[in-house]
Amino acid sequence: MRPTLRPHALAALPFAVLASSIAMAQDAATTNAHLSSKKPTTLTPVRVSAATRIPLGSDPNFPATQVSVTAAQLHATVNAMDVEDATRYMPSLFMRKRNIGDTQAVLATRDWGVNSSARTLVYVDDVPISALIGNNNTNSAPRWGMVSPEQINHVDMLYGPYSAAYAGNSMGGVMHIVTRTPDKPEVTIQQTEALQTYSLYNTKGNYSSSKTSVTAGGRNGKFSWFVGATGLNTFSQPLSYLTSAGTPAGTHGTIPARNKVGQPANVIGAGGLLHSRQLNLNGKLAYDITPWLQAAYWIGFWSNHGQSRVQTYLTHPQGAPSYGKSSAFASNDYFLSAHHLMQALSLKTDTRSDFDGELVLTHYDYIKDNQWSPAGVGSGATFTPNGLLASYGGTNWSTADLKGIWRPQGYGGAHEISAGAHADEYTLANPTYNLSAWQDPSSVTSLYASGRGKTATHALWIQDAWQIAPDWLATVGGRYEKWRAMDGFNFSGKTAVYQPGEHATAFSPKATLRWDISPTWRMTGSAAKAVRFPTVSELYQLVATGATFASPNPNLKPERDLSGELAVEHALDDGYLRMSLFQENTRNAMINQTSTLPNYAVPVTFVSNVGAVRNRGIELVADHDNVLIQGLELSGSVTFVDSTILSNDAFASSTGTTSDGKHVPYVPRWRATALATYRPTPAWTFTLAGRYSGKQYSTMDNTDNTENVFGAFDTFVVFDLHVTYQISEQLSASFGVDNLNNRQYFLYHPFPQRTYVGNLTFKL
Repeated sequence: MRPTLRPHALAALPFAVLASSIAMAQDAATTNAHLSSKKPTTLTPVRVSAATRIPLGSDPNFPATQVSVTAAQLHATVNAMDVEDATRYMPSLFMRKRNIGDTQAVLATRDWGVNSSARTLVYVDDVPISALIGNNNTNSAPRWGMVSPEQINHVDMLYGPYSAAYAGNSMGGVMHIVTRTPDKPEVTIQQTEALQTYSLYNTKGNYSSSKTSVTAGGRNGKFSWFVGATGLNTFSQPLSYLTSAGTPAGTHGTIPARNKVGQPANVIGAGGLLHSRQLNLNGKLAYDITPWLQAAYWIGFWSNHGQSRVQTYLTHPQGAPSYGKSSAFASNDYFLSAHHLMQALSLKTDTRSDFDGELVLTHYDYIKDNQWSPAGVGSGATFTPNGLLASYGGTNWSTADLKGIWRPQGYGGAHEISAGAHADEYTLANPTYNLSAWQDPSSVTSLYASGRGKTATHALWIQDAWQIAPDWLATVGGRYEKWRAMDGFNFSGKTAVYQPGEHATAFSPKATLRWDISPTWRMTGSAAKAVRFPTVSELYQLVATGATFASPNPNLKPERDLSGELAVEHALDDGYLRMSLFQENTRNAMINQTSTLPNYAVPVTFVSNVGAVRNRGIELVADHDNVLIQGLELSGSVTFVDSTILSNDAFASSTGTTSDGKHVPYVPRWRATALATYRPTPAWTFTLAGRYSGKQYSTMDNTDNTENVFGAFDTFVVFDLHVTYQISEQLSASFGVDNLNNRQYFLYHPFPQRTYVGNLTFKL
């Protein structure tokens, strides 16, 4: 079964070449290795590519589809400046990374888009870095700054909510970033430079970024360590454009344009020209208490200081620059300063006998997180002297996970029963203050607005991986969760509202059946229920409509998800094929949309429950080594998703449109990746890669059909080049070009244009 790509789906062409090459090689494929491990507890880390065997799961707690990318693959294929670059070519994934050092990079999966940060879980060494204080692509992006690319051993992506060990936020998937700990002393020094050439409207320039990274690790008897420090200094292209329905009175320089729904939105300037300076300090310290018991402590400190500037295209008739009395210039000109601290403690056994266990405690704290800007604009190109300061200081979360494994028939027996308990608490603190002098964050005069609250979850889960026959593995489990929201408070002007508390419970069953049909064929069927509870931001963070502030929805219902997948995998000689059919039905999906509020005449935008949403599609993944010539590796993926709103009574439209039957926002119908890596000698590696994303919408009624304008979500094809040279055992260099074809496209924000990246790495 294979979908037919439409002619304009250009990015699928490399995959078609890949598929034909694999077909040529398949007749000669032989294998002597059996697919199946008869011991569910001995599943080992794998690559996306497989030689003579189908990849086995790298996470024994997750029985369904998994893929992995190793540090060696990243070094050979990716121009990596940030850790989130590791996901660039993984099947069906897209990282919304607007610029180098982006603090708002959100992972989109095959069935949920870039506004769904709380529908995917991200871990670093079993430590959660998902910011489940919200479900958006701003303050709720995962805290990627807590790890750097040089520390990665491998990255695993687990697709779907098919394990009882993970909360309902796993409906989009679970990502595990696994760091490394050297067995002998090691020091790595790395310098990376990047330069973006940018030209759009009246903004033209070269934007540079520089990263310096030093890591060290090793082992001394029972004690092991890995520490790192990374400094990043980056200048971004405009992250936004400022628009006006007409030409501001008394000015010249407006560039005629339209917005995503075709209305006049003339461009009057650029905003978000961001210069940021980031520092990431982190470490992992471990001590082997006994040969089978290890204690470990993680710490990560991240700081970010930056300034965003604006560029006006407007001038007075006499030639002087002007902001045209547009307040958008004020909100795009700001300073920011943040200090975040992550800590985690674990105690883990590895007895290789009847029992094993693990305890993980974590705490993440926004010690300081401020952004301050002018309150408005003055005459000409000036700002008002007063301003606003928005703070997330005091926002934090804590988690605790206790897990045990029982092997009734001993290590390698037919049963492996795992069970666990989970607890978490997420606290949002988001006041905004008035400043008497906007460039002085200490000049606070009064409280302008505030939103705060807490959520807490307690869960119990159990799961049994049972080898019911030599070629059959059944995994069955369930998760019970109890959730509550409390202490919700909103303030604006002279009005304070104490929001009602909420609570809910849910049980989520899981089941997977795997059949190793032959040494080269496997079929896996999975079904699961997942429940995602509202985040504290969805419940209590303020939404402004002119001078009116309203809580998004303190009475949100949990969204309930039923997912299923059928995956067929086939091993080739030096290669691998997989086809996955998947479907997901979600009731009460929490989506930001236009609806009505009591006692307010005009429809506004806030988070509300959508009656029913369905995502179904097909994913094809393939890779092959030594295609036609020795050293040529081809890999790629194609994903088609039919994502449909089945019912949505809450939607309100001033033009009479409806959202029923329309495509779910931010989920493209087609997505594809293709990579060609050639290793002519052990020292040289050349990679050419392509990424394609099809049409997607950002409105519930799919009325945003105007392309290549600020605010639109464009179709794009982007090619990347990466070359690596191993100069000596200690020294390596790489050079690459991202967006080699210089595709200009918007995903609301203007995305980076052609960017040159160079790297030098020295290891001691």
